[in-house]
Amino acid sequence: MAAAGPAHIATLKTFDAPLAALAGRRFSGAERRAKRLLFPTGDGELVLVVHLMTAGRLRFLEPGAKRPKTPAFRLRFEDDAELILTEGGTKKAAGVWLLRPAAARELLAHLGPEAVGLGAERLAGILAADTRRLHAFLRDQRALAGIGRAWANEILHAARLSPYGLSTRLWAAEVERLAAAIDSELLRGLALREQGLPDVQIYRVHNRFGQPCHVCGTPIDRIDFEEHTIAYCRVCQTGGRLLQDRRLSRLLK
Repeated sequence: MAAAGPAHIATLKTFDAPLAALAGRRFSGAERRAKRLLFPTGDGELVLVVHLMTAGRLRFLEPGAKRPKTPAFRLRFEDDAELILTEGGTKKAAGVWLLRPAAARELLAHLGPEAVGLGAERLAGILAADTRRLHAFLRDQRALAGIGRAWANEILHAARLSPYGLSTRLWAAEVERLAAAIDSELLRGLALREQGLPDVQIYRVHNRFGQPCHVCGTPIDRIDFEEHTIAYCRVCQTGGRLLQDRRLSRLLK
């Protein structure tokens, strides 16, 4: 590649090795671990790690294509094609790391097993290890790697499980439904992303508050937290029960 950078000061998380060390090197390919994208160099000496978080987008732009004015990060290749990281909103949460292989392994060491393909038997063992609400459990990268806030909403709806259900109190049939929903929803999302579809055509529950459930027609309910929002259908997931938003309840007392 010809050059790496510039990068937004909040986006670049490392300084050793410097981005300039990528000049003249080639990537051996692209890999994924949980929600992080990995680009190891062909000589095996460096790994570029990218975490898109919620609003980050990574695009490959052909030579001559229109470029954003201030990307969060860019890589320019010898033919003037570019790999561009952009991030919507004012909160810059996406991250880029340039690491040596040992440091990259250390960065990822805390991650649990990949969620896709886990299977009901292995999932049951992970669920039984700690009592957690299911929505929080699915988002915990130490337990399962690769599920974010939006897909936790989609998965639990597909599995017909309450987001407030407890991980240690699921029947075997419910565990099987959850394992199947993890696979089907994440693979569905990947296929639609590869088609370039926007969020509104991908999510069927997430960010559809007040809109009819695609299964039963009941308006989708929500519970707001500071950093995330739970979306669910009270008919499909909670037996008609409206889940209590405890943060709002405390404010109304």
